[in-house]
Amino acid sequence: MLAIIGGSGLTQLANLDVTHRKAVRTPYGEPSSAFTFGRLRGREVVFLARHGYGHTIPPHEVNYRANIWGLREEGATEVVSVASVGGIRADLGPGTLVVPHQLIDCTWGRRSTFFEGGDMPVTHVDFTAPYAEPLRQKILAAAKACGERAFDGAVYAVTQGPRLESAAEINRLERDGADIVGMTGMPETVLARELELPYAAIAVVVNHAAGRGQSAAGIRLDGLEQMLHATIARARRIIEQMATVA
Repeated sequence: MLAIIGGSGLTQLANLDVTHRKAVRTPYGEPSSAFTFGRLRGREVVFLARHGYGHTIPPHEVNYRANIWGLREEGATEVVSVASVGGIRADLGPGTLVVPHQLIDCTWGRRSTFFEGGDMPVTHVDFTAPYAEPLRQKILAAAKACGERAFDGAVYAVTQGPRLESAAEINRLERDGADIVGMTGMPETVLARELELPYAAIAVVVNHAAGRGQSAAGIRLDGLEQMLHATIARARRIIEQMATVA
C-alpha cells in the first residue's frame, strides 16, 4: 500500500475514493492526524496530514515517530512525502518540483530514532543514500508520463523552524552543498529507513530562499499559499500517475 504524507490539499486527489478514516495509536503516541484510507485508480493508499488537518502542528513538534510507525503498522509498503521548500539553487525557483537524492540535517532536539531506551542495543543504519532509489525513479517516471517536469536530484537541507532562515544561513547552506531548504525532511526520512520502509520525497518549491531572487530583501509570506496550492496540484497529478502504473 502506498502511503502519502503531506498537507491537507493532497486529499483532493481527483480519483481518490475514500473508504474510511482511522485514529491510530502507537507506542510513540498519536500520529499527527487520523489516517485516510482509500483507493486511487484501483490502488490502495493511505494519506496522513503531517501538520494535522487544521495545519496546527509546527515542524519541530510533529510526532514523526508515531507517524512512520503507524503507517508501517497499518500496512504501508512505501512512502511518498510531499513537502514545501525554498529554492537555493538558481534554477529551482517558485513553482518547481524536485525529487531530492540527498539531505543535510540541521535540526535539533527532535526524537529521531526508534533505537533508544535502556534495553535497546546500539543500532546503526546505513544512510549513505537517504532516499530509496527505486521509489525515486517511480516518481520521476510518473512525472514524465503525465507531462509534469520534476528535477531529478537535489540536496535538501532540513532546518529546525518554525521561523524561516536568515540570508547568512542560506549562504552557509549553499556552501555546504544544499540546493533546497525545508523543515520536515528529518527525522521522517531516517525513521522510515530504520523500519526498512522505502521512502522518497517530492519537494514543492514555493519561494526563493532568503537572500535569493524575489526574496533578496525578504520573503513575502502573503504569496506562498497561492504558489503552494498551484504547485501541489501538479504533485497530485504525479501521485495519481504513480497509482496508475503500480
